[in-house]
Amino acid sequence: MTDRKFSKHNTANLFRRYAWLVDTIYRKEKITFDEINKLWKRSNLNESEETLPRRTFNNHRQAIEEMFDINIECDKFDDYKYFIENRDDMEKGGISTRLLNSFAVNNLLSDSHKLKNRILYEKIPSGDRYLTTIIEAMREEQTLQMTYHSFWREEPNTFEIEPYCVKIFKQRWYVVAKTPIYEELRTFSLDRIKNLKITEKKFKMPKEFNPETFFDNVFGIVIDEDISPCIVQLKVFGNQRKYMQSLPLHHSQQESEIKENDSIFSYYLSPTFDFKQELLSLGNKIEVISPDWLRKEVYDVMKNGCKMYGEEKINCELRF
Repeated sequence: MTDRKFSKHNTANLFRRYAWLVDTIYRKEKITFDEINKLWKRSNLNESEETLPRRTFNNHRQAIEEMFDINIECDKFDDYKYFIENRDDMEKGGISTRLLNSFAVNNLLSDSHKLKNRILYEKIPSGDRYLTTIIEAMREEQTLQMTYHSFWREEPNTFEIEPYCVKIFKQRWYVVAKTPIYEELRTFSLDRIKNLKITEKKFKMPKEFNPETFFDNVFGIVIDEDISPCIVQLKVFGNQRKYMQSLPLHHSQQESEIKENDSIFSYYLSPTFDFKQELLSLGNKIEVISPDWLRKEVYDVMKNGCKMYGEEKINCELRF
């Protein structure tokens, strides 16, 4: 490995350690150095399972403050516990919060920390704060006590879940979990979680469960047992074809017919709510060819949308 490659590799590892340290203190709110070391010995980043020297810890604190304006302070009047001084600034989002999942630009940031104001991120709803807790519970196969406020309920509800996997979709994190309340697996949005903590109770992850297989025939995160997988055909017009060629809607996508002004794209999936929403977002850039029931549903929604704005005033070109 050349000196330059070694330097990049070393820098990437440092950023991972910084992210781990910030996330650990952030989640615990206040934590002693000994508690940090216990968690560090269990971390996947610590392959040698060595303790974190206090001098290294203080160097990390200084680097994190200089590069990301995140101040890790010590409360001498509370058992010398460490905490993040500017926690409120982190919760507002921005480059500091994105530290936890910005490894793709580590090398760029290492060249000059002044670039931090020139790297812009799309803010993801606050589900990030629970992600590490869920992953830790998944790794240890421990249940979680979750207070969750569904869009369909007036008040939050507290119950226990067995976390199976996590997935990000449309800038939101979701956890697929089993809970005694429901017989089937359910998907919960992390930004709807009000409180979450790991319990002492263990669960057994089913060996037959495969996250990729679970989502294999759907677009997005909605699983609807009442909608069976089928062949969906879309006629796609103009330059929209290029977007879909470069970023397929689904892994089953095939471009079966190519003409001068349009193409036919075929899919094998369950046309659930998320998929229908995606089709509607494309407007008159696509036409649903089959199945007939999906074609009619999309047509009805678009027609009703035109009525809201007044059909007599708007030339609503529906390709159905």
